[in-house]
Amino acid sequence: MAGALKLLYFLLCVCSHALTSLGNNSSTDVLALLSFKSKLSPGQSGGMLASWNMSSPYCRWPGVACGSRHPDRVVALLLSSFNLSGPISPFLGNLSFLRMLDLRDNHLVGQIPPELGRLRRLQWLNLSSNSLQGSIPAAIGGCTNLKMLEISNNMLQGEIPTEIGALKDLTGIGLQENDLSGGIPHSLTRLQSLEQLLLYENRLSGAMPSSLGNLTNLLVLALSENMISGAIPSSVGMLSSLSELILGANNLSGLIPDSLWNISSLKYISFRQNMLSGTIPPNAFRNVPLLQVLLMDTNQFHGLIPTSISNASDMAALQLATNFFSGIIPQEVGSLRSLSFLQLSNNSFHAREPKEWGFLTALANCSELRLLGLAGNKFWGILPDSVSNLSTSLTALTFEFNRLSGSIPKDIGNLINLDSLLLDRNLFTGPLPSSLVSLKNLVIFYIYGNNITGSIPLAIGNLTALSYLLLYGNAFSGAIPNTLGNLTNLSQLSLSNNYLSGPIPNAIFNIRTLSTILDLAYNDLEGSLPQEIGNLKNLIEFYAQSNKLSGEIPTRIGECQLQFMDLKSNTLHGSIPLTLSEMRSLEMIDLSINNLSGQIPKSLGNLTMLYYLNLSFNNFVGEVPDFGVFANLTAISIQGNDKLCGGIRDLNLPACSLPLSKRKHKFLVIPIAVSLVTTLVVFVLICMYIWHNKRKAKIPSTYFMQGHPLISYSQLVRATDGFSVTNLLGSGSFGSVYKGELNDQEGEGTSAVAVKVLKLQTSRALKSFASECETLRHVRHRNLVKIITICSSIDARGNDFRAIVSERACSWSGGGMHPAEIPSTESS
Repeated sequence: MAGALKLLYFLLCVCSHALTSLGNNSSTDVLALLSFKSKLSPGQSGGMLASWNMSSPYCRWPGVACGSRHPDRVVALLLSSFNLSGPISPFLGNLSFLRMLDLRDNHLVGQIPPELGRLRRLQWLNLSSNSLQGSIPAAIGGCTNLKMLEISNNMLQGEIPTEIGALKDLTGIGLQENDLSGGIPHSLTRLQSLEQLLLYENRLSGAMPSSLGNLTNLLVLALSENMISGAIPSSVGMLSSLSELILGANNLSGLIPDSLWNISSLKYISFRQNMLSGTIPPNAFRNVPLLQVLLMDTNQFHGLIPTSISNASDMAALQLATNFFSGIIPQEVGSLRSLSFLQLSNNSFHAREPKEWGFLTALANCSELRLLGLAGNKFWGILPDSVSNLSTSLTALTFEFNRLSGSIPKDIGNLINLDSLLLDRNLFTGPLPSSLVSLKNLVIFYIYGNNITGSIPLAIGNLTALSYLLLYGNAFSGAIPNTLGNLTNLSQLSLSNNYLSGPIPNAIFNIRTLSTILDLAYNDLEGSLPQEIGNLKNLIEFYAQSNKLSGEIPTRIGECQLQFMDLKSNTLHGSIPLTLSEMRSLEMIDLSINNLSGQIPKSLGNLTMLYYLNLSFNNFVGEVPDFGVFANLTAISIQGNDKLCGGIRDLNLPACSLPLSKRKHKFLVIPIAVSLVTTLVVFVLICMYIWHNKRKAKIPSTYFMQGHPLISYSQLVRATDGFSVTNLLGSGSFGSVYKGELNDQEGEGTSAVAVKVLKLQTSRALKSFASECETLRHVRHRNLVKIITICSSIDARGNDFRAIVSERACSWSGGGMHPAEIPSTESS
């Protein structure tokens, strides 16, 4: 402020001789202009207003215009898009001859000065597209000659002043895109000259005044995106000159007044996103021949599309989505030659017989059609080939969530400008048509939730514009093509729930744009996860569960920004890489049902976003941390890891043994080493003795029952699907029981069996194994299931493995004892 006053004082001193020669009125104008400049940010002095100084006549300054009758008085200040910033000077209220004030598209801040209300001659005020705050001053009602009031796209609050209703010459009010509240003032309905009333995108509430019908010269009524409630008053039908009626995104309810369909001048109607109901009258379109846009989506309308729609021959956009419309789509829509946007999704339209698909054939006449939305309806049967004859201008075609069957039309590639093709959640079968590779502009391709078969075409890699490729939930088979690596714009890729096999191509992990989802779950993929996964720096979700992946979790996965990671039900081994602890955004990790080992990294407890961690059914050992996610019993799962200890009390794990201190460790090294060597020698001697005695034991090679010889470990793996958790029947004191299907000796069929895997870590289990098998082989009792054979072998990790194979009765009913409950002969 001090700098501005000094500037004014300096200018007044330097220019005193010039101001003396001018009249008082002209000096008032120049001082008002200099005051306006002084309020702006300092950078403006070297910007568009740099030449605003007394070295040239102020009537020649940029943006300043003086009158013809009064050549020394400012009549217009036109400074739109001058990159001005700062507040508006109240001294502008001294420009008493000003007729036009245009400050739109700048960076002006602060409040609208009430002093502008002194501009009696002002006819046009435009302050739009700035950052003005506060309320609209009631003093604006003093601008009695105002014809156009534009203050849109600011941050104005409060209610609309009723004083604006006194400006009888107003033809346009633009207060849209602010934060105004309260109701629509009834005083506005007295403005008989008003042609445009734009109040959309505010927080206005209450009902629409019925007196709006008095604005008989109104051309545009735009009240959308507010909180206006109640019914549309029938008096709106009296606005006989109305061209645009925009009431969308409010809380309006009830029926559309029939009188609205009689306003022949209507070109644009929007009722979208309200709670309106009722039907479109059969003759609705006969009196609106100029109608170009009709938006009625997201309401509660029902009934049919009237055939009278052919009278609206200029219709360019028809949007009826998300209502309760039904019946067949009339072929008359094909007569709308200007139609470019037809959105009828999420209704109950149907087509089963060929004649009911006639509208699709007729739409081929609409050469400007760009969007056809028919998702979420009741279309059944084969999608006609005529869909391939639609306009090549078509950019979006949506048929998802219907009951379409058969193959995708083979010539769908004729629609060469498609960027969105959504055919998901139908009953399509057969392979993808080869013509798809012609859709070079395709960005979104959804085909998930069908029964598409065959392999993923190699040529799909030619669709380099693809950003979203969702093929999950089909019956694709074969390998994932390497050519997917050519899709360098891909953001989301989902291939889950198919029958894909082979390794994951490294090329996928070189698509650096993959940032949303990479979903490969529920397939038959094998091999290891490559280190190249670290290239996907911005990937949020990665799913590869229920495959046959092996190897270790790559350490470079820590370079991703994952939030969700699921690798369960694979055969991954090794330890959890410490780099997982660097993924600070992780919210969910599932590594269950693998062969992972080692200790659980304590640093996982530092992941503050992590709310779910599943490490169950692995081979982890050692202490479970007790902080972070580990402190929440419902957030972690560690069952099936028998060598864990510690953790929070609710886990009920055994306490971990205390480590020896460094000092004691130093003195005990030699005795411990001697003890270990002695123990090892004794253990070897015992093993040799047991092995020698086993050779003498009466477990001959003919040890079999009911035609089954001694069975191998690998046979049991196949019979129980790798001892899958889904085949687990139960657990007892001496072992766990799995259901399985065992091939018979001739290989001509299978038998339903139960496999009891003994817990060899149980005391005396190994010693009692042979005697238990021999006893149960000969015992017959109605409460005992029949023993078929045994397995005495080595498992995949080189550990001793013993199992008893018995008949599996249906649901273990009929008095038979559940195999998990078969006692050991040692305990007997």
